[in-house]
Amino acid sequence: MEKIMIINSGSSSLKFKLFNNENHQTLASGIIERIGIPGSQIKVKYGDNEKYELKHEITNHLQGIELLLKVLKQLKLVDDLNEIKGVGYRVVAGGEYFTGPVVVDSQVIDKIKKLAELAPLHNPANLNGIKAFRKYLPNALSVAVFDTAFHQTLPEENYMYSTPYEWYQKYGVRRYGAHGISHEYVAHQAAEMMGRPLEELKLITCHLGAGASITAVKNGRSFDTSMGFTPLSGIQMATRAGDVDISLANYIMKKLNVKSMSDMVYLLNEKSGFLGVSGVSADMRDVEEAAEQGNKRAILAIKLFYNSILRYVGQYITEMGGVDGIVFTGGIGENSPETSEEIMKKLAYLGVTINETENKKRGAKTIISGPDSSVTVMRIPTDEEYMIAQHVWSLLTK
Repeated sequence: MEKIMIINSGSSSLKFKLFNNENHQTLASGIIERIGIPGSQIKVKYGDNEKYELKHEITNHLQGIELLLKVLKQLKLVDDLNEIKGVGYRVVAGGEYFTGPVVVDSQVIDKIKKLAELAPLHNPANLNGIKAFRKYLPNALSVAVFDTAFHQTLPEENYMYSTPYEWYQKYGVRRYGAHGISHEYVAHQAAEMMGRPLEELKLITCHLGAGASITAVKNGRSFDTSMGFTPLSGIQMATRAGDVDISLANYIMKKLNVKSMSDMVYLLNEKSGFLGVSGVSADMRDVEEAAEQGNKRAILAIKLFYNSILRYVGQYITEMGGVDGIVFTGGIGENSPETSEEIMKKLAYLGVTINETENKKRGAKTIISGPDSSVTVMRIPTDEEYMIAQHVWSLLTK
């Protein structure tokens, strides 16, 4: 049986899904956790809700992937590694080089490495997974799918900054966006749920998780998006500040005696957002629990999060001249009814109503607006791996 593997590689983890090439069904999924950190383990879900866990010291991605492939053979999910005909990789930053999925070769690897400046937390980790799998599965078709590619349809007035134009010409300074694979997937799902062609719809897709972004999807194409030159800007996130005045960086560097801009970017990337405001946690579930107990900073962090979402939703409704559907996805979008309820309440002036019963269904694919709502609001669990798989199947066919 021919199969394909989909990979989402982080700095200390690697998520995967194994698909059947014939019927496109998921055969297994799982994660390698704590790579290079004490307590490493591999978790695999397969079959009829069967689970397998292996605790084993894993010092790097190469070792982790070698071990994972052995586990897949041990579980009889793969008899021979040559059954895996394709491997698809999520890559965050593709710049203007990559406007769609590409077959990985040495030139593609070099470009992904160079583009690490746009996603320093992500592209190097993505490359670790690519290099390791190419070593152990040299005969499989390697396909890179870029989070930024979906946003290459942004009109010029939505991706350009009001900075000297030469910065764009010489250095590629522009809005690139992120989470494009997720936004693309849920936009297609939304159109299906609404029973209308995607090409006729004006949608706002809200990918809300540890990393979060909002995208205006007009006539099936990304029209505007909240993340900018890097995944740091946009709405408030788990540890990322989102939009801040750049002069703030200069001011705080002097006050805190921060030695370099890279150190300042680290503070905005890793010590801000929910974590920085609440002082409780980067996880919204912990922040919500603290807020319920009256923690004022936790309450403030949640209010800031809601407001940052509303700013972009309101902007995109105006830019597109209306909206037909709004989608909540990602860890928070799929599992925080409080968030979707608050946003819908703020949009009541547009005629948005809430189906309270459906809205309480965490992680469910459902319409959470009322039957009389002027806008269809949906909760759709994202499946970036399946979206990547579709691109791999397409290239394998070609």
